[in-house]
Amino acid sequence: MKYPPKHHQDNDINHMIEVIKTYPLATIISVKDNKPLITHLPLIYNEAGKLIGHIDIYNPQAELMKDDNDLTIIFSGPQCYISPSVYASKQLPTWNYIKVHLKGKVKAIESKEALKQSLITMTEFLEAPDHKYVLEPDNRAMKGYLDYIKMFEITIESWEGKFKLSQDKKPQDVENARTELVRANQESVEAFLEKCFKI
Repeated sequence: MKYPPKHHQDNDINHMIEVIKTYPLATIISVKDNKPLITHLPLIYNEAGKLIGHIDIYNPQAELMKDDNDLTIIFSGPQCYISPSVYASKQLPTWNYIKVHLKGKVKAIESKEALKQSLITMTEFLEAPDHKYVLEPDNRAMKGYLDYIKMFEITIESWEGKFKLSQDKKPQDVENARTELVRANQESVEAFLEKCFKI
């Protein structure tokens, strides 16, 4: 049997773009001297089909965010344990999840004006749909941070969608697993915050 199973792979780029837009916090992996460097940053997918991001200049990975260096990027959608109790037929326990794996090359964008506009654009995207906050071009706090932030863009060279959603089960079981994924994600966040971050 081939791995990963074909029914858990989704090669529809539009589905993967939707994951990127809905869950923009990415895991970015670079390799230096055979050691991985890993950072978690929001990335925005733009109309040119590239990913745009910003990194603190003091982050050790910042020096690799240039010169067409290779990157692996992972976007994570919802995930949860699926108990056999949610299925209509006999099944074994499993874990369902949505992931997008990308490989690409990164290029530094040196323009301060482009960086400023990119921060504004990213804030606008992340504030949607209500736009309760607008990052203005003359924001003094933003201007003070421009010297400490590096902007970069990633050209995507390969896409892999991993959508493990009980697709190999009967239609009723697929629907039950989907319902459980929604329920578990809503409840687990609330329970986790209550347990670990009591005020």
